[in-house]
Amino acid sequence: MTTFELIQLPYAPDALEPVISAQTISFHYGKHLQAYVNNLNGLLAGSGFENATLEEIVCKSEGGIFKNAGQILNHNLYFTQFCAPQEDNQPVGELAEAIKSQFGSFDAFREEFQKKGATLFGSGWVWLSADKDDKLVITQETNASNPLTKGLTPLLTFDVWEHAYYLDYQNRRPDHLSALWQIIDWTVVGQRYK
Repeated sequence: MTTFELIQLPYAPDALEPVISAQTISFHYGKHLQAYVNNLNGLLAGSGFENATLEEIVCKSEGGIFKNAGQILNHNLYFTQFCAPQEDNQPVGELAEAIKSQFGSFDAFREEFQKKGATLFGSGWVWLSADKDDKLVITQETNASNPLTKGLTPLLTFDVWEHAYYLDYQNRRPDHLSALWQIIDWTVVGQRYK
C-alpha cells in the first residue's frame, strides 16, 4: 500500500520572508499539510486507492479521500513553486510568450489572476493551467478542487484559504495575492508548462 509523506521544501522556512513568514510556513506546511497527509494515509486501507498516485486519487475519488488528496496535491504544487523574493519577478521563455499572447501582457494576466483570487468566495485556490492545446486558462477552484479534474494541467496556484495568509496579512487577501508575485519560481512554473 502507498503511504504518502510530507514533501520536503526546496528552501529554508524563512526564505520567503517578508512575503510569507517562517511562522506561516510552520503552521501552513508543518501543521495543515501534515494533517492532510496523515488523514489521507488513515483513509486509504480498503478504499480501492491503496496503490494509486495522488493524481489518480484526485481524479477518481470523492468525499474525505478526495478532500485530503486534493489538498495534498494543491499544497505540493503551491509550496514547490516558490523561491526567495525577487524584484520585478516575471516569467521567461515559452510561458512568458504564451501569457503575452493570450492575455496581452504579464501585467494584464497578473491583474486578472489576482482579481480571480480576491473574488473567490470562501476557501479555495486560483489557478493558471494549460489545456490539451497548451491554451492558458485561469480558474477558481473551491475547497480542495484541482484543475486536473477538468482535464487541465496545473501550472501556478495561489492559496486563498485563510490559513495561507492570516498570520501575515490578517483579512487583507488582496495584499497577500499582490505580494506573492515576488516569490514565484518561474523556472518551476515554466517546466510545468512544457
